[in-house]
Amino acid sequence: MARRNKKFPVDRARPERNDAGMSAPTIRRAAESDLPAISAIYNHAVLHTTATYDYEPENLERRVAWFEEHRALGLPVFVAERDGTLLGWSSLSPYHRRPGFRFTVENSIYVAEAHRGKGLGGLLLAPLIQSATEQGLRSIIAAIDASNAVSVRLHEKFGFREVGRFPAVGYKFDRWLDVAYLQRVLTPSNH
Repeated sequence: MARRNKKFPVDRARPERNDAGMSAPTIRRAAESDLPAISAIYNHAVLHTTATYDYEPENLERRVAWFEEHRALGLPVFVAERDGTLLGWSSLSPYHRRPGFRFTVENSIYVAEAHRGKGLGGLLLAPLIQSATEQGLRSIIAAIDASNAVSVRLHEKFGFREVGRFPAVGYKFDRWLDVAYLQRVLTPSNH
């Protein structure tokens, strides 16, 4: 089944300013011009966190190829932006390349260090769930470093539940890492 490439409706009903006097972030589909900032956020996570088990920062060429593949597959990439600054990004990616897995995707959410803990993860996860449902997908998988309690709680808040845990399968920063697998089963509109 081919995936439909629908545009995600941008919520323009958000308040202009939050309690701190800052403008509210806009969640929108990513554009090619966002890729340097997307890479910078990801590369910071590579160098300083276990949110990804990559060791080396990626170059822009690799991120462009990733973005073009997502576009060709009709899989969304969203960004959170405030006053022209990218605060974070999220995406759906193929879970596996075999055709039997075509209704299952894996999500990614990365928030810039200075903007973590401000609710952006939820703002970036919600449109992924909506897009997956609209595309007739059945399941979203989140592979999360098991020590990342904030990410686990975020996903649980959005209806994900832990379905597996692999002990000591990752290695980064001179230590073994467990991976928690969380899943959200969807009720697609066309199944």
